[in-house]
Amino acid sequence: MYLVLLYLAAVVAANLSVAYFGPSSTIINAFLFIGLDITTRDALHERWQGRRLWLNMGLLVLVGSIISYLFNRDAAQIAIASFAAFALSNIADTVVYHLLRRYPKFVKINGSNVASAAVDSITFPTIAFGVFIPWVVAGQFLAKVLGGYVWSLILVRKKGRP
Repeated sequence: MYLVLLYLAAVVAANLSVAYFGPSSTIINAFLFIGLDITTRDALHERWQGRRLWLNMGLLVLVGSIISYLFNRDAAQIAIASFAAFALSNIADTVVYHLLRRYPKFVKINGSNVASAAVDSITFPTIAFGVFIPWVVAGQFLAKVLGGYVWSLILVRKKGRP
């Protein structure tokens, strides 16, 4: 349960800070919060595998967006962008994670993080700000991959597995 709460807290913090600070905050958020989310998502994938994985992941994404909206109704566009980006990146992450199932956990986590970071980095800022901003997309992608890597080191070391 702590992983679900950690995931939701990070999503809400990222969404609300983007609503407050705008596009310039997205790269920092990508490293700190979204890197954590995409890594945590893999741990939840492991735990929920075979037990309504897609339903649980979908609900997790939806709840994060709803909480963000409820905390700040001015963040509606950010919450919509977050939902779309996480839904699409979740699909990419889950497919790649499953394809890498025979590899060590660290490879599965970081390999799937690259796929989900790419999808999320294009989708989120384009919907959130209504325009494609190349420097934000590139910065977010690099920050998410690096942040996911750092979080995977922390979570794997802390628990022996994320």
